[in-house]
Amino acid sequence: MRPLVETLERRIAGVLAAVTGVPDAAAAVKPTEDERFGDFQANGVMGLAKKLKRNPRELAQEALARLDLGDICSRVEMAGPGFINLTVSTRFLRAELGAMGRDARLGLDEAAERETVVVDFSCPNVAKEMHIGHIRSTIIGDAICRLLEARGHDVRRINHIGDWGTQFGMLIEYLRRTDPEAVRGGKTLAIGDLEEFYRAAKARFDEDPEFAEAARREVVKLQAGDPESLAVWRVICDVSRRKFEENYALLDVRLDEMGESVYNRFLPEIVADLAARGIARESDGAMCVFLEGFGAPFMIRKRDGGYLYATTDLAALRYRVGEMGARRIVYVTDARQKEHFRQLFAAARLAGYAGEDVRLDHAAFGSILGADGTPLKTREGRNVLLKDVIAEAVARARKVVAEKNPELPPGEQDAIARIVGVGALKYFDLRQNMTSDYVFDWDRMLALDGDTAPYLQYAYARVRSIFRKGGVRDAEYAGADPRVDARVEARLGLWLLRFGETVECAARECRPNIVAGYLYELAARFTAFYGECPVLKAEEPARAGRLRLCDMTARVLAAGLRLLGIEVSERM
Repeated sequence: MRPLVETLERRIAGVLAAVTGVPDAAAAVKPTEDERFGDFQANGVMGLAKKLKRNPRELAQEALARLDLGDICSRVEMAGPGFINLTVSTRFLRAELGAMGRDARLGLDEAAERETVVVDFSCPNVAKEMHIGHIRSTIIGDAICRLLEARGHDVRRINHIGDWGTQFGMLIEYLRRTDPEAVRGGKTLAIGDLEEFYRAAKARFDEDPEFAEAARREVVKLQAGDPESLAVWRVICDVSRRKFEENYALLDVRLDEMGESVYNRFLPEIVADLAARGIARESDGAMCVFLEGFGAPFMIRKRDGGYLYATTDLAALRYRVGEMGARRIVYVTDARQKEHFRQLFAAARLAGYAGEDVRLDHAAFGSILGADGTPLKTREGRNVLLKDVIAEAVARARKVVAEKNPELPPGEQDAIARIVGVGALKYFDLRQNMTSDYVFDWDRMLALDGDTAPYLQYAYARVRSIFRKGGVRDAEYAGADPRVDARVEARLGLWLLRFGETVECAARECRPNIVAGYLYELAARFTAFYGECPVLKAEEPARAGRLRLCDMTARVLAAGLRLLGIEVSERM
């Protein structure tokens, strides 16, 4: 379904072009800020009149004389210095909503050109527990994937885990010296053991020059494929992977692991290729790419022969474009990595690893802060573990569910608590402006009013309760036209029609918060509608038409929340 604003833009722009002879005339149609002036407003006349040095009111009048929108609008009129206000007709709105209601996709069109899109997200480090810092990449990345998948793209969900590099030299060398039985596979390591090993290894690396040098040699051996080093590395990775999967299962997030190690065999080739073509050159023993407009060089090989994140990222990018056929790559990482990705994209363009037909995006996000405005930590100053955050969210939601619906069986309370707790955690993050920091707040997150997942989940459950309480069968409303005669009904209907264009915009811009904002407004408009318009007690045909509106609202709420990775429940 073509977005209504797009249809109006095309029709009015065509008239403006015919009237003025300006072929690229823009109507600049947007929803009105004050609904007393209609549903949409075309503001393009103002800029066009200024460009042509004409009176805007006269130009607007001339356009209105030739503009025929009778099939869409019940009122088209000029206002102010030359605005064109548009009110959508009940007949048109009813027909469009009817078509949307019959569409299983609720008016969400697939992209005209389907592409292979790689989304690089989550990316925890092996030998470490996932902590609160991983939640933004994981949740935002999953939502971006869902949005792109909804548009019909072939999305590759890549978990570029940190399973290679200097930290493994430290960890392997430390394990060899302190726990040879674990190295030989004589006992099973737990992820907690690895955390302690890592902290101890890092301390020793910083304090003991001999150990540090041995660890660096171990990195080179690992990168060269030394069998003994690889065996220890695999033990560490397997333990970590099992723990990662537990968190992903709790969050209902699916990823395909392709860690840094996958590209190890390509690193010498990358350096040789860039050096042979003069794109990289030696500087103080290291190999660097010097990019115009950047103060620091993009180092791809250290003096000791070791490789860096830059080398691996270049190799991964080349592989994704060349072997996976990616036409778009989205990196979902902390905003503090902005400069790295600017350099990576510039180097990839310079090397020809990504042509101008490949879109490269850095979906950067801010930090999660504690109440004191600093990055969230435990009282001991350590990172808050992700598994603990999820468990706390579910436990707090369980208390809320028990208070609101004590009559529900314990098993059903548990199921609803999981849906509400995980949903609250996700939505509180996804509703934020991605690039901004935000303060973690349990009370706000789990509130049943305001811009929260529980509020939206409750709105869905409340809509469904109408049908349950009334014993309504599908046949009672399935063939009815949606009721949009009252202004509050029309406001809800117009917002429902914007679902498809909202998802399209969010997918294009990699901004899940656009969908979150849409859903919150949808719930608010439904509340206003339900407060003014009787549904079950209404006379026919109003009753069936309003039930149709209720059903569409519930379907859109569920579909929109699903795009954010959030489940709904028929009862709360």
